[in-house]
Amino acid sequence: MKLSSAIITGVIAAVFSTAQAAGTTKLQVQIPQSLKRENGYDHRNALFGMLPYGGSIQQQVYYTNTKLCSGSEINSKNLFPQPSGENGAMDSPFILMVDRGDCTFVTKVRNAQHFGAAAVLVRKPPLVPLVFSAAPLTQFAASFIFFSKIADDKCQCDRANCTAGYSGQMCESVEPMMADDGSGTDIGIPSFLLFKEDADAIKDVVRAEQVVRVEMSFSVPNPDDRVEYDFWSRPGDSNSFSFMTDFKDMAVALDKHAFFTPHYAIYDGNAAGCHTADGQNQCMTLCTNHGRYCANDPDDDLYSGVSGADVVTESLRRICVWSHYGSEDGIGLNWWNYVNEFMARCNDPDYFASPDCIKDAFSHAGIDASKIETCMKDSGGLEADTNNNKLDNEIKMQRELGVILVPTSFVNNAQVKGAMSPANVFEAICSGYAEGTKPEICEQCDKCPDILGCVRGGGGCGLGPSPGDGTGGSVSAHTFASSMFLLICLFSGAGYWYYNRTREEMREQVRGILAEYMPLEDNGEEGSPSNGMRGNFMMPPQNMGGASQTAGGGMMQSQEMSFASGGGGSSMMSGGDPMRSSLMSS
Repeated sequence: MKLSSAIITGVIAAVFSTAQAAGTTKLQVQIPQSLKRENGYDHRNALFGMLPYGGSIQQQVYYTNTKLCSGSEINSKNLFPQPSGENGAMDSPFILMVDRGDCTFVTKVRNAQHFGAAAVLVRKPPLVPLVFSAAPLTQFAASFIFFSKIADDKCQCDRANCTAGYSGQMCESVEPMMADDGSGTDIGIPSFLLFKEDADAIKDVVRAEQVVRVEMSFSVPNPDDRVEYDFWSRPGDSNSFSFMTDFKDMAVALDKHAFFTPHYAIYDGNAAGCHTADGQNQCMTLCTNHGRYCANDPDDDLYSGVSGADVVTESLRRICVWSHYGSEDGIGLNWWNYVNEFMARCNDPDYFASPDCIKDAFSHAGIDASKIETCMKDSGGLEADTNNNKLDNEIKMQRELGVILVPTSFVNNAQVKGAMSPANVFEAICSGYAEGTKPEICEQCDKCPDILGCVRGGGGCGLGPSPGDGTGGSVSAHTFASSMFLLICLFSGAGYWYYNRTREEMREQVRGILAEYMPLEDNGEEGSPSNGMRGNFMMPPQNMGGASQTAGGGMMQSQEMSFASGGGGSSMMSGGDPMRSSLMSS
């Protein structure tokens, strides 16, 4: 099935709208001053990579005359100016400028990232005919491809200095997008697309071996103390799954400081030729309302599984859930609960459109099903050949904002560039507050290495500084107090155990000493050698009287004889104490 001219016109218009949309970034040359411009350099942001919202990157620019389609292409010989490090080595961080062409933008930026670049500037050589692939209508939204030819050196036709600076050369009328080729989730650095005439001015200076220092700054409009943010997605889109699961905690943590609104990317069946003048649906299961409102088929099968019409129906259902359970407070906890319950229970071809599964999700999320059904009918329904006012509003806003790729988000009406991750969107939201009005959760977590973990932990970062920001992570008072209490208990318990152990060891030593040296009481059997010896040594002199003095020699002699005689042992065993016998004999 070929693309109609209406679709092509709509896609081109959307591309122009996105490319010309107000950006949230700024590019300025700081050195040399001759290249500095009052309002910075016009540029286009990449639709992939991580943008450090609320911060800036200011580094020296190097230009490589390779296309950077392979990591092995970069070396000191093809860099300008020549690196001044030992053996031609470059000191990170730096900003790398590269020509467009021969491979995707993602490939170029990935290779620059591996090389150590902190950011990338892509010089935009010419673009020639815009060619559309003859893809099936079910995938038309992702089927347009830009083909470029680098042989010609053209500038942009609508640029003021294009004709004057490039006389005699043809210009190009369509500007490209730095789109994601589907593999850009690993890109962690920002990148800009520069117009040829602007990039050439920078290129000429660096090729002359002079230093150029560029600043890339990233921000979002920050008019007041409340940030408004929107998220565009499509039910059944696998790319939105993890975001919707993880961002719920962030939305709740932001509370009344931010106002959230969900939107759904569907397309106008009238413009796509799906709805005919006589009310016929030319796109079969992709559309509702006789072809008026359509969506891509998630599983690329028009005859089974989840259909585009199912996606439109679920989109309207979620719009109604938000109208009843989120439009007033801008948080919509019940809406988040329903979306997560649906993804956990019904996000399967067998249950996606199942009334029982949807009712079960409503029940677990605390949603009144009757209110949602009434809302869907009152908006215009999905069966008749009539307009649906809620779906019409979504299509209108989608055109005004130039939404092409989903998922995508907007903060204070400025599109968030880079990877669609909870952390990236959270940083963008936190940078959208007026000075001095940033909520506590942003102060605690927006520079934390693990932003999601920090938010889920109630604001306790505790992981040290984020790489390259020079700031430390904050720890909440509750976490600090709890940690100190646990440490005190741990050391107190260890001290008490050591005290008891030491005291018991001391007691054992004392018992051993007493058992070895303390005299035993004289209460053993008569005739025992020990008893005889005890009586001998323990008898005080005063108890012996005069006998002790007059017969002392005899006593000792008797004692010596008693021990010396061969029958001394038997004498003591049968005759009693030898001391006593000696005294009596004297």
